[in-house]
Amino acid sequence: MKYLQFVWMNLFRKPLRTTLTFFSLFVAFILFVILGSVTVIFNSDIEMEGGENRLQVSAKYSIIDDLPGSYVQEIQALPDVELVTHATWFGAYYQDERNMIPLFPIEPDTYFAVMDELTISDEDYERMLSVRRGMLAPETMAEEYGWQVGDLIPIGAQIYPMNDGNMTWEFEFAGTYSAGQDFGAILVNYDYFDEARQFGRGAIGWLIVKVIDSDRLTDIATQIDKMYVNSSDPTRSAPEAEAFRQFMNQYGNIGLMMTGILSAVFFTILLLTGNTMSQSFRERIPELAVLKTLGFTDTRVSIFVLIEAVLLCLIPALVSVGIAIPLGSVVGVLLESMPFGFPFAIQASTLYSAIGIAALLGCLIGLIPAITAKRLSIVDALRP
Repeated sequence: MKYLQFVWMNLFRKPLRTTLTFFSLFVAFILFVILGSVTVIFNSDIEMEGGENRLQVSAKYSIIDDLPGSYVQEIQALPDVELVTHATWFGAYYQDERNMIPLFPIEPDTYFAVMDELTISDEDYERMLSVRRGMLAPETMAEEYGWQVGDLIPIGAQIYPMNDGNMTWEFEFAGTYSAGQDFGAILVNYDYFDEARQFGRGAIGWLIVKVIDSDRLTDIATQIDKMYVNSSDPTRSAPEAEAFRQFMNQYGNIGLMMTGILSAVFFTILLLTGNTMSQSFRERIPELAVLKTLGFTDTRVSIFVLIEAVLLCLIPALVSVGIAIPLGSVVGVLLESMPFGFPFAIQASTLYSAIGIAALLGCLIGLIPAITAKRLSIVDALRP
């Protein structure tokens, strides 16, 4: 215990310098845990609530291309398909063009049967079916904007004008639904949307296919794509989780971007921490020589120096891991509530990696000072 106390006192011989170094490393490891978790999520199978037996069928070359509405019945006729529904990207905003919100024209009778993780009261469901320009919203969104049943809600469009060229649509608020953690969009009746829009009638954005046997997802996806491979509107079909990842990757190679950011951060931190450790070592060369004079072996002195370097990196890493767990929950809620959000959670692998990297970083920056301390000559170190 006295040796550990000795190392600890040396570590804080310059409290301000050590504190600033700790804070820099703490921020670096917080970034590593958060951004590293994002990378792990995008490089692995994203678990979507309720989507284990669903395929998403979209246009092959771009998600902004539409598909013919006739595909719904054609795919529905396949023997391994239980039910097919569809949705279309509206490009909506509410009150301010910067306040983008996801809005999908859908067919309620099939949509809620396929997206069975969504829950809606019988009253709101029947009202949605009966009100031609009806609109449903997630409970949290309706509460945020104070929407009440029967309200006429003006929704701005960025893609589809109405027949008269007006870019502001009015929908009648029909009720709410519970969206779960992975989904939250305004839903409107496709029939009204298709009749009232200025162009693109009869087209749909993408299809959601509920299959009978989830083990055959890949086979059915291949079968669907072969059906339209030579058509003017070829498709790209994938399990829902894979389709979601492909959509998010439209923003770029998320994993590569996160890796680049973290590499730059840790390269800078390596230089900063290495400089701190080297400066601390140079200041204590006479003291290390005194330790050897008192009988401490070369190996023991070098171990003291190495442990100090490891603690310099490991302590802020452990603190960041402890804080990252509750912080990750907050980040997850914020990301999932965004229009283009995705399910996020701190990955255990990044927590373990952070601790491992901290220990390795400490060994790297402490290796040269430790070797120098071992080879230190008492006479040379105490020479004025």
